[in-house]
Amino acid sequence: MSITDTTTSRTQWSMSERLEELDLIKATACNGSDPEATRRQHAKGKLTAHERIALLLDEGSFHEVEQLRRHRATGFGLEDKRPYTDGVITGWGTVHGRTVFVYAHDFRIFGGALGEAHATKIHKVMDMALAAGAPLVSLNDGAGARIQEGVSALAGYGGIFQRHTKASGVIPQISIMLGPCAGGAAYSPALTDFVFMVRDTSQMFITGPDVVQAVTGEKISQNGLGGADVHSTVSGVAHFAYDEERACLEDVRFLLSLLPSNNRELPPSQPCEDQTDQRNEALLTLVPEDPGHVYDVRVVIEEIVDNGEYFEIHADWAPNIVCALVRIGGEVVGVVANQPAAYAGVLTIKASEKAARFVQFCDAFNIALVTLVDVPGFLPGVDQEHNGIIRHGAKLLYAYCNATVPRISLVLRKAYGGAYIVMDSRSIGADLAFAWPGNEIAVMGAEGAAEVIFRRAIKASDTPDALRQQKIKEYRAQLMHPYYAAERGLVDDVIDPRRTREVLVDALAMLRSKHADLPHRKHGNLPQ
Repeated sequence: MSITDTTTSRTQWSMSERLEELDLIKATACNGSDPEATRRQHAKGKLTAHERIALLLDEGSFHEVEQLRRHRATGFGLEDKRPYTDGVITGWGTVHGRTVFVYAHDFRIFGGALGEAHATKIHKVMDMALAAGAPLVSLNDGAGARIQEGVSALAGYGGIFQRHTKASGVIPQISIMLGPCAGGAAYSPALTDFVFMVRDTSQMFITGPDVVQAVTGEKISQNGLGGADVHSTVSGVAHFAYDEERACLEDVRFLLSLLPSNNRELPPSQPCEDQTDQRNEALLTLVPEDPGHVYDVRVVIEEIVDNGEYFEIHADWAPNIVCALVRIGGEVVGVVANQPAAYAGVLTIKASEKAARFVQFCDAFNIALVTLVDVPGFLPGVDQEHNGIIRHGAKLLYAYCNATVPRISLVLRKAYGGAYIVMDSRSIGADLAFAWPGNEIAVMGAEGAAEVIFRRAIKASDTPDALRQQKIKEYRAQLMHPYYAAERGLVDDVIDPRRTREVLVDALAMLRSKHADLPHRKHGNLPQ
């Protein structure tokens, strides 16, 4: 029997014949009606939508919805081509045993382009995810709006954007870019919490290379305009970039294991097999005493988190600040750390934006924050000022001040000026503030302070260099000794670096039941 066999009226069919037809229809819907389309997909180094879903979800857990949906559009030959699924696979399954909703564009059908029926399926699964309070993952591999369906296709994108916004901060939303994403379609992943991209096969841009060349005369390739490396290092649109799909999907699974299902739950905890009360001698030497010497703050993170494991977000964009999800004592924690190995760890426009969004995400999903401070200030310069370092730096300040999750700050070495205040200082609401004995918390470095305060005396001196060094020592001794902030209640304790992990585990355990309410309001007006 074939699907198109109508020699016998269906009203006369037996149940076995009906089931045979159903099996044929579902097999066609799953495998596609054109085997050559599957071969073309594989030839590009890309998996099919079903293969991707199988790698993302636990084995055998996927439940597809509206598999037999077909479009009702007419014109331009569409009425003669009505494949099942309409080019998108939707449904739910589990990742590490927890429910996750998913939709995946099937590039074999209409190039994954979005039409009215296609969009309605996505709307349905997005509504289901929000109602169930479970994460939503999109596997994007589509050619944008289906031109033959006109404005109906564009309206479908509007429904997607509206639902992304409604779900923001309620359920985790993850976009995986596995093919082209152009025009208005690019705003869907931009509205989600995390964007994963695969090199060479995925691109995102509002206007393609041909349009760019026609309008500006600039000639550029698709990857050069909107490839994975561009968005993970230059624009900051993508949080992660991978060489192939399997590694990408495996990291999505790992990220989901660190996140709560929704904003009403705490992140999943797990037993901690790593010792929490053993002193770590390595922490005595990892941070150089000279505030001008560089080091990689990630080695410090490795020493204080469970099993030395951390999942860094936006690793290749704004590298002067590190944002990572970790476990400390078995509990998920968001770490924000200045990175002296890049631009001396100064705060810049990009670093402020990166950290602000990460802090907001952690706060939305009940993830405690630990901030490791070693910051010389904001980056000075005409470019930074003209491009709005004030308003961009305010985003990070706003994010911390607005966060109600447990917040702990630790000054590793230096903390100067307004950047110290912004990096979750006690004065903007950190629940606990700690410092290592070598900390220097001050308005600015001793060298700069001496030049400002004693400028006239130094200029008039017969031995200006000697007097300058003398005044630097005086300023450091009076205002920059490691206990100055603690004496004024701005630091709760100066701790032995070797006890850092133990202190953090105990403090986080105490703060786990923290509850704080913000003033009643519709929403704040974030700095732009």
